[in-house]
Amino acid sequence: MTYIWLIALFFIYSICPTWLIRLSSFRVQKRVKDGVALTFDDGPDPTYTAQLLDILKKYNVKATFFVVGWKAKKYPHLIKRMQEEGHTIGLHHYYHTSNWFLPPFVAEWELHRSARIIEQITGVRPVYYRPPWGHINIWTLLMQKKYKIVIWTYILGDWNASLGVDRLYERLMSSIEDGAIIVLHDSGSTIGADEHAPANMIATLERLFQHTNVKWVKLNEE
Repeated sequence: MTYIWLIALFFIYSICPTWLIRLSSFRVQKRVKDGVALTFDDGPDPTYTAQLLDILKKYNVKATFFVVGWKAKKYPHLIKRMQEEGHTIGLHHYYHTSNWFLPPFVAEWELHRSARIIEQITGVRPVYYRPPWGHINIWTLLMQKKYKIVIWTYILGDWNASLGVDRLYERLMSSIEDGAIIVLHDSGSTIGADEHAPANMIATLERLFQHTNVKWVKLNEE
């Protein structure tokens, strides 16, 4: 019986809130009002984030970065560059940990620690938050007043290097619609990701920006 109660509590604490927001957009943002929002998770990465910023600057595209706190602390020059080049900086966690397995106050600690680091680097406290893997718990929803939770319209699987540039390009093209929030990843160091997968993403964006005329927006431009 104890195990049944534990499973039931886990389901109520973690699985139910995640299903709720995925199905209904309850208290989360999954679209923008106008344009298409490119968002990048899991960085900053010393190799791929710099290359990505070069591409975005080359084509004058503004984006939103959901950064991992310890990486922001380790690579503050990349966070500064994001800000200087006009991008929006949001939060992942301090570590890339799922809300499904975090007690309430640990989840809040992860967010506040990351927010302080970014504020120390940029002078601006972030307001946007994307939970790693899009996992929500009850406590996450209660923090709605402190952060604006952003999920996505399309997540394309670009962390898998075997997807390749051509198939990723096809997925990106099919996801471009007015109001869409698209997730890509500028780091391959997360569990389950391929280390060099961001190279495909960067090559795909180069092709995309050359052959499309899209209104790209960052999240504070809806």
